Amino acid sequence: MHNALSRPATALGVVALALLPLLGACQSSPFGGFIQGGKSGSEQPPRPVVSGPRTPPPPTYAVTPVPRPAPPGLRPLVGPQAETQPPTTTITAPDDGSVRVALLLPLSGANAGVGQALLNAAQMALFSFADDKFRLLTHDTRGTPEGAAEAAQLAIGDGARLILGPLLAANVRGAASVARQAGVPVIAFSSDRSVAGDGVYTLGFLPRAQVDRVIAFARERGVARFAAMAPDNPYGRTVLEAFKAAVGRAGGEIARLEVYNPEAEDFSAVVRDMADYEFRRQTLLAQKKELEGREDEVSKSALARLETLQTLGDLPYDALLVADGGKRLQAIAALLPFYDIDPNKVRMLGTGQWDEPGIGAEPALVGGWYAAPPPKARAGFEKDYQDVYGEAPPRLATIAYDAAALAAVLAQLPGPDRFTAQLIANPNGFAGRDGIFRFLPDGTSERGLAVLQVRQRDAVVIDRAPATFQAVTN
Repeated sequence: MHNALSRPATALGVVALALLPLLGACQSSPFGGFIQGGKSGSEQPPRPVVSGPRTPPPPTYAVTPVPRPAPPGLRPLVGPQAETQPPTTTITAPDDGSVRVALLLPLSGANAGVGQALLNAAQMALFSFADDKFRLLTHDTRGTPEGAAEAAQLAIGDGARLILGPLLAANVRGAASVARQAGVPVIAFSSDRSVAGDGVYTLGFLPRAQVDRVIAFARERGVARFAAMAPDNPYGRTVLEAFKAAVGRAGGEIARLEVYNPEAEDFSAVVRDMADYEFRRQTLLAQKKELEGREDEVSKSALARLETLQTLGDLPYDALLVADGGKRLQAIAALLPFYDIDPNKVRMLGTGQWDEPGIGAEPALVGGWYAAPPPKARAGFEKDYQDVYGEAPPRLATIAYDAAALAAVLAQLPGPDRFTAQLIANPNGFAGRDGIFRFLPDGTSERGLAVLQVRQRDAVVIDRAPATFQAVTN
């Protein structure tokens, strides 16, 4: 929800991260300048250590420092204004007294490109947040559950006290089985809520929260009757279950649900059904036939108006949620006006899969609403990533950045127990590259989402994301 908010979130952004409940004890010690993004005064900047027996960082990482610009108007949370000098990058062997965190990613196999981008993003976070005692152990999961379990075993054997990743749900389960036995918490990147719990936290973008947010927003703006179409796969079924629950909570009415084969090459049949096209078309033809033999001016005028129509009769819903993205979304959207689902009469709604550049290339989606993390902080990250690595990051890269930044900050807390459930699942939450987030007691993540409206060239925020979380109620 985005109102009645009461708890402050911890800042964990480009150059600011703080643990608010801990500041009373820590303001004078590890966070004085660190939460601004570096050490202040005459102190030397941190030197993050990245290592891993399987996959060393790419050569460009060793020679290219990550810029740490302060965003315009940044207000320090605590302590003096920090210096913005980029730290020196080093890759070294383990040091005594180091705090070790493992990063498990698919650095080979089908998802190797995504895995490498997530590693790049994690390394960027270390430049801003890690000190010289922090060590990130990188391990390749090979994109399999067995590889993830082996990687977790190797990382724990090397002394990792926290695991970041893996990416996919099946691989998270493989790593979690090893981590739980060793009592090592896992902050996974999956968007499958079923992997969370019992020491496993998921930082992925959960479709249920996105659906809740956009349905509640639409209901507040007068939408009463809802329909949805989704692929017949685990993601689509998750969205439809969330959709039914969200509409019920908002006091709306579900008019129609449709599923389709995500492997299909033609989605005409499901769109025709969603449009009630045959019935509405036959209604139009019957009405035209009745008027064609009449000579009075009223009938002639009515017939002339019908000649401009494709179907006759209103649809039984005011808004249509299309739970898909990419080429499938574009293909489905192109068919909507063809079968007389008029975007001027039916509000198009989407999920986080709409949160991609160029979504407005299909005219039927322009004006549609979807819920996603606020784009402003992510835009700065994307620019920094592009400057350093020469290419745009994938959408998931911010998850790895935020996870690595959180781990680096927790690692600087005093005492041996830096990665406890109490610290990770801080009810106040954190503020990262994708807005505020926190882990709930069941291990799933809660995010502060904005509502965006699709335009031809971009998407614009029409309902801002919250700046704080509501108190957790039992």
